[in-house]
Amino acid sequence: MPAVVPKDELLVGGPILSAMALDGSEPIAGARRAASGFMTEVQAVHGLPVSDRAMTMVELVVSELVTNARKYAPGPCLLELEVRAGVVEISVWDTAAQLPAVSAADPSRIGQHGLEIAMAVCRSFEVRREPVGKRVKVTIGLADDPGGDQAGRLF
Repeated sequence: MPAVVPKDELLVGGPILSAMALDGSEPIAGARRAASGFMTEVQAVHGLPVSDRAMTMVELVVSELVTNARKYAPGPCLLELEVRAGVVEISVWDTAAQLPAVSAADPSRIGQHGLEIAMAVCRSFEVRREPVGKRVKVTIGLADDPGGDQAGRLF
C-alpha cells in the first residue's frame, strides 16, 4: 500500500498525496485497495470528512481508469491520488499514445462503459498527452452525496 504523507509534514492547507506503480499480476484489485486505504487515511488520519458516496466513487473510478490503462497500454501505469481543496484528484498515466474516446451511447453494448462512468460521476475529466503515453485526470468532491449535493455532477 502506498504511503500517505503524515499530517505534520504537510504545508498548511497543502495536498495529501499517494502514488503507486501498477505493473503486477493484480494491478486493478491493488489499485482499488490502495484507493480505499488512501481515502480511509484521509478521513481517519487527516480528519477530513469524506462521504460514503465519495469513497465508493473513488474506488469505482480508479478501477475503471486502471482497467482501461492495463487493457489498452503496452507497459506499466501509474496511479496518483491527491486530496486538496475539498476534492480528490485521481490521475492514471500509461504508455499508450492513443487518447481514449467515449463510444456512442448504445444500451445494448456490453462493456466499454468505463469512460462514460467516470465522466458521469466526476467533477472534472481531463486527458492529456505526455512525453511518453498519456494521463487521464479526474476529480471527485470529498463531500459528494446523492442527497442533492452537486459536487459529483458535471453540469
